[in-house]
Amino acid sequence: MSETSKTGRRGPNSSPRERAGSVSAIVLAGGRSSRFGSDKLAARYGDSTLLARAVSGVAAVSTEVIVVVAPGDDRQLPAAVVPVQRAIDPEPFGGPLVGLLAGLEVAREPIALVVGGDMPTLAPGVLRMMIGGLDASEGARDAAVLVQRGEMRPLPCVLRNGAATQSARHLLGEGERSLLALIRTLSVLSVAEGDWRPLDPTAATLLDVDLPGDLPSDPAGSRRHE
Repeated sequence: MSETSKTGRRGPNSSPRERAGSVSAIVLAGGRSSRFGSDKLAARYGDSTLLARAVSGVAAVSTEVIVVVAPGDDRQLPAAVVPVQRAIDPEPFGGPLVGLLAGLEVAREPIALVVGGDMPTLAPGVLRMMIGGLDASEGARDAAVLVQRGEMRPLPCVLRNGAATQSARHLLGEGERSLLALIRTLSVLSVAEGDWRPLDPTAATLLDVDLPGDLPSDPAGSRRHE
């Protein structure tokens, strides 16, 4: 079940942490990078890497960041303004739902923000809107997603940990690996494009990098609508 709704915003003088609430951010970083041709999460983007940019983006609206990596991936994790920890995907390249469950099982907070490690241009204002909308639903909704051109986008998404963990375990037991399949089992708050696009006119929050040519040419420009 889904609902497209206008989300309320708190006052401009509230701090980012107050607007975010208690949120665990989960960064899915266990993919193969097969289409990119090399480890895309280590690819340079401006003065940083794709993974560091994703971690920085979610750290602005969360109390902890969990980076889910493939078994044997001992890369140094980026530092952030909140604690950053590693979670190990129990199945090499098992798909996003396997990695998400690994992150949910170590998350400390009741709400989880989920993004890909290849999403370097997340707009914190949009993430706060999603988190605030789910929080304001007071349990009536278990997930929040963005709508673009009439379609729900699976990442970024915001989930209630308990409901999402239970559903993910059930779906994996049935052989399902899709993140969108999980979202479709939950009661969803769909954030209308007309609500979130003023905070992110170029829809940079939805960018994920699959090929080298997907990298935006202006890293500084992605920070203009935070």
